[in-house]
Amino acid sequence: MKVFAYLRSGIGSVRQWHWISSAVCLVGMLLFSVTGITLNHASAIPADLKVIEKESVLPEQLLVTLQQANKMQATERVPKPLRRWLQQEQHIHVRPTAKVEWASDELYVALPRPGGDAWFTVDLNSGDFFYENTTRGLISYLNDLHKGRDTGTAWRWFIDVFAGACIVFTITGLILLTRQTRHRPTTWPVVGLGFVVPLILIILFVH
Repeated sequence: MKVFAYLRSGIGSVRQWHWISSAVCLVGMLLFSVTGITLNHASAIPADLKVIEKESVLPEQLLVTLQQANKMQATERVPKPLRRWLQQEQHIHVRPTAKVEWASDELYVALPRPGGDAWFTVDLNSGDFFYENTTRGLISYLNDLHKGRDTGTAWRWFIDVFAGACIVFTITGLILLTRQTRHRPTTWPVVGLGFVVPLILIILFVH
């Protein structure tokens, strides 16, 4: 409760804001630091690739429903009867927000997600159904979380809040450093080094 009191009143000291923001950032900074390394060496880390395929034929009534929906072009979402059939018969969960691409004789739905990909098609003439699900392993999953790839709105908001907490953590840390300059004369040279080294690397090696 004391933490929330500091946040509401705004009277917490710099040190208190620093430890609060560090606590908020702790797990996120560890995750993003580790995945920063794995992303930087992605080509050297083998993917744990697994592919699952399913084939079937839609019931006649469902196929007629999809043919009518295709003629009307009334929706960009996967029709509810199709989602119900996928869940009950194929054990494939499709979010209500998933979008469908209609063609003259085919229905296509992409189901991207962190660490993998999936898609399915339905032949609107024959009712043939084909589904493919690809997973690339835990490292790929964490890398996609780092990039915010196909993670949804909630995770993107988390990244924004986490970034804001990191800014607070950094600024309060800088303020605390200024209080140490009298006792630790190497403070500003070290801080300057943290700026100069990346700048030199960018100028000399990054094109």
